[in-house]
Parts: sequence; structure tokens; C-alpha cells
Amino acid sequence: MSLWARAQQLPPDSLQKVRAIYGEHFPIEVRHCLAPWIESRIWTQETDENQRFFLEELLQEIQTHADLMMSPDTFLTKMKLLEAAKNFHLHYTHAPHELYLYMRRCLAMEMEVIQSAGAVYGAVPHTERKYSELITGLQSVRQKVNMVSEDIRTLQSNIESFSLQYHECLKNKGHINYLQQTGQMTNERRELEACLRVQIEDMERKLNALVAQINQSQMQLVDHMKENIANLGQLQSQVLDEELIKWKREQQLSGNGVPMQSNLNTIQEWCELLADLIWTSRQQVNNVARINSKTIVELRQPHLAEMLDEMSKQVTSLLSTLVTSTFVIEKQPPQVMKTNTRFTATVRLLVGGQLNVYMTPPRVSVVIISEQQAQLLLKSETAAGRGKQPVECGDILNNTGTMEYQPTSRQLSVSFRNMQLRKIKRAEKKGTESVMDEKLTLLFQSEFNVGGGELVFQVWTLSLPVVVIVHGNQEPHGWATVTWDNAFSPQGRVPFQVPDKVTWLQLAETLRIKFCSQTGGDLTEDNLRFLAEKIFSISVHRTSLPINAMELNAMTVSWTQFCKDALPERTFTFWEWFYMVVKVTRDYLRQLWCDRLIMGFIQKKQAEEMLSKCPPGTFLLRFSDSELGGITIAWTGEGNEVFSLQPFTSRDLTLRSLADRVLDLQQLQFLYPNTSKDDVFGKYYTKPENEVLKNGYVRPGLVTTLPSYISPSPAYSAHSPDSHRNTPSVQSSYLSAATPAQDSFMDSDMLLDQIRNFDADSFDELDLYGAGVGLK
Repeated sequence: MSLWARAQQLPPDSLQKVRAIYGEHFPIEVRHCLAPWIESRIWTQETDENQRFFLEELLQEIQTHADLMMSPDTFLTKMKLLEAAKNFHLHYTHAPHELYLYMRRCLAMEMEVIQSAGAVYGAVPHTERKYSELITGLQSVRQKVNMVSEDIRTLQSNIESFSLQYHECLKNKGHINYLQQTGQMTNERRELEACLRVQIEDMERKLNALVAQINQSQMQLVDHMKENIANLGQLQSQVLDEELIKWKREQQLSGNGVPMQSNLNTIQEWCELLADLIWTSRQQVNNVARINSKTIVELRQPHLAEMLDEMSKQVTSLLSTLVTSTFVIEKQPPQVMKTNTRFTATVRLLVGGQLNVYMTPPRVSVVIISEQQAQLLLKSETAAGRGKQPVECGDILNNTGTMEYQPTSRQLSVSFRNMQLRKIKRAEKKGTESVMDEKLTLLFQSEFNVGGGELVFQVWTLSLPVVVIVHGNQEPHGWATVTWDNAFSPQGRVPFQVPDKVTWLQLAETLRIKFCSQTGGDLTEDNLRFLAEKIFSISVHRTSLPINAMELNAMTVSWTQFCKDALPERTFTFWEWFYMVVKVTRDYLRQLWCDRLIMGFIQKKQAEEMLSKCPPGTFLLRFSDSELGGITIAWTGEGNEVFSLQPFTSRDLTLRSLADRVLDLQQLQFLYPNTSKDDVFGKYYTKPENEVLKNGYVRPGLVTTLPSYISPSPAYSAHSPDSHRNTPSVQSSYLSAATPAQDSFMDSDMLLDQIRNFDADSFDELDLYGAGVGLK
């Protein structure tokens, strides 16, 4: 978060202090409109040479912003900016550095107000503390870097002075030799020689003192540069190894639904400051090496050239690490990727603007590689530089792009908007592995020129693991692989290793976040305990889970339990059941769940026990144990007999909403334990529409009914059964609500869609059943 963005969040009294900082010489309108540009320039332009151009750049920036203000609402602000530009030009043309220093003082005062407010109104957030600490550290290094620049200028001046005096001394010695070798020594010549010898002695004393001073200056200079490089290495480690890695981890967790407040722009600010200081330090080392190489032999320190060469390698290595590490994937590709389906991704170089990489616009290419290839790539990079090009395992269309620079945001990035995976080559499977267990990754590669081609960096970065599917039926298992990987991948892992077992506490939190992010409603402790009973295959008739929460949380769940082994007496796994519950809730039951009208996670027997103690007409809604993505209604009938309705699936809820079905069934009166259904479901009932259409036809309507032998509660009159429907019979202790007949076979459109998406290379993944095509 920028300094100005933080200032705008201050409480009123502190905000008033910030307003008081700005006045005629630095209007607050300029501070507001040019905030990113001002902060970038103020933190990076302390040298005299750069300050000379500060005013010119500021006036140009103001004019650019003013030209963009075309709306009448921004007219007054535009006039303020133009007036400020006129005053800046009038007062600071001959002293641009004074304007720079004035603005710098304003920003320093602003930061003091923010830090003081943080101390008064509570702890400063982690990112804000990091921002202040890193800025302070970087500013401290900048001051030392500037001091080194002054020392280099002084050293250069002293060497030039030494050179002049040294040559003058040699000239005098040559004059003495001339006097001694030519002509007879007269008194006049002897006096001249004596005078020259006195001058030579004086010059030699001065030269010896100057040599000592230069030698000392050189060693101090080397020490200062070493210290700066070491400090820059520590600061860079904080940014790249802590903050950037943390951002990448948060980006991965966001794939499971964890909220992410991206601070990538703040990280870019830190990286840009680092890039500027590292580049300046590298130039300083090279300048000292150049000066040393051109000085006379008498001034050359032993081993100085070797020390400078070593420092040059260190600072260049820092720059290389910074450039390669800040090539990041800002927007990840989809982690469950379907062949022949368009997808997008965005990569960004955080230091591209600062190092002027955009002057030679880099091209980025994308290929898909296997987990094994990713391991080999990382191993070769760590061992002895980049190895051979990884072997691709698929064909991606539209997989190249040129990075573009946005001056206002200072971002160098490229967005791939129309990539498409045409074909995939699978790795050989082992044991019970399926194609949905296989993890692949997208490799983004480019080449950056820094310093006008002085340095060339080969860069690459890997996307989060992706699972490639060829049919929608593979999607649930694909998301199982991705969800487990996102949640439990260790830091610094070998691609893409994950633990085979995790604690229930870890998995429960992952399921809770996944459900909440998709549906908008959280899971309670009772909901999570129900899920624990299901994944550990414990029913109300079997041994119960530990009552102690710590013992339950410490129990381990394996990958096989999670998504491989079928639940007892079922043909599907725990993950398949949970995934379909999330899907139907997200698509059709979101508001009902958020309003706590769906009990959902409760076993059938437990629901029957609860309802059997309630008056007739009491009902609750629970997720089906036997039907994937099904929700059923259980209610109390006459004689406290409990009935359960045949579960509604997404196909049923597409035809008629669950709330309307509750309205239709007059046997249902009170939502458990005793709330009138109209009081809580009323706002979700579909409003009646005009029954006669404009074309004169009467609009038909769908109504949910029950078999005639299930009498409604006394308080309601039964709907007449639809004479055009067959009344289903009771099956498997469920009652079926009558709805328009649904063909159990796949319709022609669905079959055609599968045929279009059929991948001949993946024929071994397909299995035919019934009248349709399914996937293993």
C-alpha cells in the first residue's frame, strides 16, 4: 500500500495533520493526483544529477494528468494542477533541488503522522510495519550509497591532483638533469637548481601525503561498498525470500478460497528501490575499477583489482537474483484445465520499469511440462545453470506474447487472453493412479536486456500445478488433486510433492474455507464433526468419534480416504460427495444456506429422531447421503411418522426452486424446530406471473405434489394430483415428489458435446455406460 493510500485511511484528527502539511508550494491536489509518481521519484532520486531533471519531469507529469481530465466533475482539480505547474515553474526553475527537498520533507512528515497514528490507535498491520521497516532500511542504504558517490568523486579529484603534481615534479627533475648535462654550471644555474630541488622536495612531501590519503580513501571506499552490498543482500532477502514467497503462498491458498489482499504493488515498490540501489552500487564498483585501472602504478593498491572484481560479481549476482525472482505470474492459469477450452494468464516483471527493460520489449513464451520435467528444470538450475530445454507434454495455441509497459502504474506485463491446450501427452500410470492425479505446470520463459544490453538474463517461472481433463466428469477428482496440493504443499518443496496424510484439523479448515468461499456461508463445529464422521466412516450406530476436540483434530486423514476409497455402501468417495454438495449449494441454495434454513449436514437417523419428537408438519432440509448433490426434505407426518422426500438434484432445482417446492407441499408447516415456513421461506417464493401471455396462450406452471396416500397436515388442504403424471411409489424409504418426467438417458446435445470434446489421444480415459459416455 502506498504512503498516500495509508494517509487516507487515518482517523480525522490525524488526517487533518496531513492536510496541514501541504500548502501553496506543494498543493494537496498535486499530492493526491500524482501520488504513485511522486513517491517513486522522491525515494529514488537523491543524486544531484537526477534532481536537476525533477522539476521538468514533474511538470510533464502534471500536464499529462491534466490532459486526461475531460469530465466536468474534474474541471476544478484540473485548474488546480495547471496553476500548481505554473507556480512550480515560476519559483523553482533555477533551483529544482529545493523543490525536491521540500517535497521530500513533506513526505517524511506525512510518514511521521502515520507512524504516530499507528502507535496511538493500535498496532500497525504487518504489511504496514514491513513497509516502514524496509523503507527505513532502504533509505539508510541510499544515504550510504550517496556517500560512496561523493567519496568516488573525491577520490577521482585527488587522483587527478596527484597526476598533475606528479608530472610537475617529473618536469622539475628533468629540468635539473638538463642543467647538469648541458653547459658550465654558473652561479645562476646553481641557484636555479637549488630552487628546483627545494620545490621537488616540497612536491614529494605533498605527493607522499596525497598517496597515503588516496590509499586510505580507496580502502575505506572498498569497505563502504562491501557494507552496502551486504546490507542490500539482507534487504533483498527480506523482500524476495519472505514477502514475495508469502505472496505466492497466499496466491496458492486463494485457489482454495482463502481471501487474499494482494500487496504485489507494495512489493514492486520495494523491488524497484532495491533495483535502483543495486544498479547504482554496481556502477560504483565498476567506476572504482575503471579509475584504478587508469591510475599510475604508484597508486595501485595490491589486490584491489581482485577485490573489486569479486564485489562486481556479488552485486551482479544480486541483480540477477532480483530480476529472475521478480518475474512472477500475477494471474494464474486455471488449475483444472480442460482441453480445447480457452484460458488466460498474466505474467509481470516487478522491476521492468525501474531497469528500463521495456526499452527492448521482451517476448514471453508458454509451454506445458510434466512434474518430472519441472523437477529436472529446478535441479539443473540449482546445480550448474540452465540445462537443456524441457520436453513439452502438450500443444498450447497462442502461447507467445510481448510484454507491455504502463507508465501510470509502472507495470511491465503481458496477458495471455486466448491460450488453448489442444493436446496432452500423459505420463505412464503406476498402480491405482488416474489421469486426474497427474500434476503438470505451465512454464513461462523470457529473456531480458538490462543496461542497454550490457546484461542479458534468461528468466523463467512455473505456474501452480494444473490438472488437465478432457471431460467434465473428471472435474471433481481434478479439484481434489488441486485442493490437496494448494492446502498442504510445503514451502520450498520439490515439484510437486505433498504429504500423503494430514491431520483432521488441517483438512477441516480447508473444507470450511472451500465451502465458505463457494457458498458465502460458513460451516459450524457440528457441520465439521458430521464431515469427520463421514470421512472416518463412522455412523450413529458405530463407534463414535472422540468427544475431545484435540483428539479429533489430531486424527490423520490420508489422500486415499479423502478421494480414492468409496464410502461404505456407496459408489462414490468422500470428496465426490462433498464437492457435489458444494456445487448444488453454490448454484441453487446459496441464500437458503446463508440464512441457515438448511440444516444440511445431519445423518438421516439423527434427523428422524429429532423430527419424531415434533408436531406433524415440522420439517428440515438435509443433504442426501445416497444421492450426489442431492438435498432432501424430511418431515413429521400423522402419528409422528417421519418421511423423507426423494432428493432433489441440480436438474430438479433448475426446473423449480427449493423454496417453491416447500411452498407447494402443504404437508410442510414448520421449519425445525417451530418456525412457520412462510416467515422464513416467503421472501424466496417466486412471484406469480401473468398467466395469459401476449400471444393468447395460458402459461403452464410446475407444482410439486406427493402421492395421494400421504395426507397433508390438518391445517392445510391438499393439492389435486396432476392427472397427466404418474404418481411415483415409495422407494428406498424415500418418497418421490411428482415433477415432469426426466429421461434417464443422455440427451443428444450432451452426447454431441462429449463427442466434440473427445480427445483421441486420451481414449484410454473413456468408458462407455448406458446410453452415454462417462469417464473413469
